[in-house]
Amino acid sequence: MQSLGTTVSVVGGGVGVVTEGVKAGIAGLMSLAAQGSALPTEGGGVFSITFNQDYSSLGVGTRIGYRLYSLSTLDKLELICDNGNEDTCIVERLFSSSLVAVVSLSSPRKLKVCHFKKNSEICNYSYPNTILGVKLNRARLVVCLEESLYIHNIRDMKVLHTIRDTPPNPTGLCALSISNENCFLAYPGSNTIGQVQIFDAQNLQAKIMIPAHDSPLAAISFNASGTKIATASEKGTVIRVFSVGEGARLHELRRGMKRCATIFSLAFSPDSLFLCASSNTETVHVFRLEEIKETRPPVVEEQQGLMGWMTKAVSASASYLPTPVADMMSQGRAFATVTLPFQGVRNVCAIATIQKQTRVLVASMDGYLYVYSLNTSEGGDCTLIKQHRLDGNEGGPTTGECTGASTATPGPYPGAAKKTEPAAHTDGGGGGEGTYAGVLRGPASVMTEADKMSEMAAACESPPKSVLKFDDESEFPPV
Repeated sequence: MQSLGTTVSVVGGGVGVVTEGVKAGIAGLMSLAAQGSALPTEGGGVFSITFNQDYSSLGVGTRIGYRLYSLSTLDKLELICDNGNEDTCIVERLFSSSLVAVVSLSSPRKLKVCHFKKNSEICNYSYPNTILGVKLNRARLVVCLEESLYIHNIRDMKVLHTIRDTPPNPTGLCALSISNENCFLAYPGSNTIGQVQIFDAQNLQAKIMIPAHDSPLAAISFNASGTKIATASEKGTVIRVFSVGEGARLHELRRGMKRCATIFSLAFSPDSLFLCASSNTETVHVFRLEEIKETRPPVVEEQQGLMGWMTKAVSASASYLPTPVADMMSQGRAFATVTLPFQGVRNVCAIATIQKQTRVLVASMDGYLYVYSLNTSEGGDCTLIKQHRLDGNEGGPTTGECTGASTATPGPYPGAAKKTEPAAHTDGGGGGEGTYAGVLRGPASVMTEADKMSEMAAACESPPKSVLKFDDESEFPPV
């Protein structure tokens, strides 16, 4: 494999204008929002649903704000934050910390990093175009625009690198490994074929280009250790797993043979033994990733007579099969399947351990979370064991929730921004690009710059330090 020669440069100046890319990005966000059905209660459609990095919580963005749920128990979906501030099209929580990255549909070029327990904003940045994706781990925060990516140091939010002139990526497809040792970023290397560019986000250099599919990419996902990456194309029939280090193909998995599908999400289990894939069909496929072992065929004595001749004929004919047929015969099939009560609704899937049991989770834009059992020994059909509503009606919030609107004064629509690089905003000047900003006015404005630095640094520890003041230490699962 050879590395991609994508230009990577340090942030510089320039003049930003509202281009067709901005319009297309906003149209894309509006289209995504339109796909979300209304929540079960009056209050608004779902704009986004995301699991955090270790599948211990779920973030839901709606037209009236965002909600965060804990997934620590099976019987109850615990609401830990209900922020009714503004329409939210992206919400990403950093593991089990109190830090959350938020983008609103009304200001799609502005990223806010907030402390939801204290109902305060730590900083905000504006970008030249619509923000299509945000990814976080304990070292980096990545903002994905249609033709560029910004890599921030999450401890102080300084822009470390900008990857410019990436192939058009209107869906904001990208993935960031959660591993501290293998801090890799993946994004499409082409918009015509399924190439995956792997970028070392720790050392800020391109690593490898993987030719994964003939069709453009639809979904990508790292495993927890950052050593493997799963890919699916727009065709949606075959899912492949590659080694991040060498780009070698490790597994080829067939989702189905009857029809193509739009793959919505891919997710490894925490131990990397299973991979689940959800799509616009009613079936979620769970694949078992068997270890690859080099084995030699057993030596058998040559049979005589008619049986010996037939054995030779069958063996010889296998080498004459067309390559696509031979490849299909070698592809892995689903180990287990989930049959959803709907199809055509955008959703996201995960394999998580809840109360020491392996479960398949599917959160959909219809405002529900579905929990299925998974028999890790025998596979087969997965049984629906719990269905939760995402409207906050299943039990009240825990102590320390962030119910209510934020006291932060919303900034102007970022379309008026003149810089082409993310600009940090402050309430009283003195802040430049890549600095902390956004001191809140009103009762919530109690965090000094030192407090913000302390909160950001503490959230990046594993587990987060007690400065975040969680009520339950069980919210810090080992990573």
